[in-house]
Amino acid sequence: MNMLVDGEWRTDAYESTDDDGEFDRQETAFRDRIRDEDGAEFPPEAGRYHLYISRACPWAHRAAMTRALKGLEDAISLSIVEPVRIDDGWEFSESYPDPLYGKEFLRDIYTKADPEFTGRVTVPVLWDREAETVVNNESEEIMRMLDTEFGDLAEHDVDLYPEGYEDEVDRIIDDIYDPINNGVYRAGFAGTQEAYDEAVSELFDALDHWESVLGDQRYLAGDVLTEADLAMFATLVRFDHVYHTHFKCNRRAIHEYPNLWNYTKELYQLPGIAKTVNVDHIVHHYYESHGDVNPKRLVPVGPDIDFAEDHDRDRLPGGPPEALFE
Repeated sequence: MNMLVDGEWRTDAYESTDDDGEFDRQETAFRDRIRDEDGAEFPPEAGRYHLYISRACPWAHRAAMTRALKGLEDAISLSIVEPVRIDDGWEFSESYPDPLYGKEFLRDIYTKADPEFTGRVTVPVLWDREAETVVNNESEEIMRMLDTEFGDLAEHDVDLYPEGYEDEVDRIIDDIYDPINNGVYRAGFAGTQEAYDEAVSELFDALDHWESVLGDQRYLAGDVLTEADLAMFATLVRFDHVYHTHFKCNRRAIHEYPNLWNYTKELYQLPGIAKTVNVDHIVHHYYESHGDVNPKRLVPVGPDIDFAEDHDRDRLPGGPPEALFE
């Protein structure tokens, strides 16, 4: 797998599976924080920060959804990369340019921040225009910062990490990460039958669990929308188009789960969310970028999924924040 090594681009420097054939995700490198407090190195300021994302990537999708639900579009600018990622990594183009520096590749943004950077070049990237550096490239932390540190700049009074729910939200995000969010990748990139079988078993055990939970409550943490739901949705909205077939997670499709499917549709239909979902980018990214999984890079024509059809979640107490509809 491709990565930067001492600031130089290498196409043979990273093995994505360990000795047991299990997918091994590398940790992110930039972990500074925006803080709404006096003396902060990175304070929340309108126009100071820029978010680089891919519409295909579920990790970047978390940040894009948080930005949309909070109403931070005017405060934090955003740009996207080309959906297909091959030997040169994430690319900019005439259709999807780098609006800050006119760079050709996202790796050039990483080396602008650190000319000797070693690591994978991933999205999302939260960039500081003033300091000209990467603040953070860890999706969960970017989601949390956008949610909790930009209150005075947000146009919508939406709290995705509400008081009294913090521990539960953190627990759920941790609980769904390995079997579901990362589980689809553990299955798709498994190097042995044993690693694949284990990943798929844990994935569908977890999906079955949440199918049961969502039969009695509207959202993962109860009756309020939280960051945990964004983390789950980013996987569910991609599942039937790519993970089911491309990553061989085909025991069941999400639209075959009554509660998970209606839950997915409700989240998709929240104001601002649909525009963050680009199925064309999602499909072309996975099927064309992963030549080791799909050597001929053929892109399937289906399935025909309608996220905008009616859902049944209004039968349960709670619901989305009223501020989204004002």
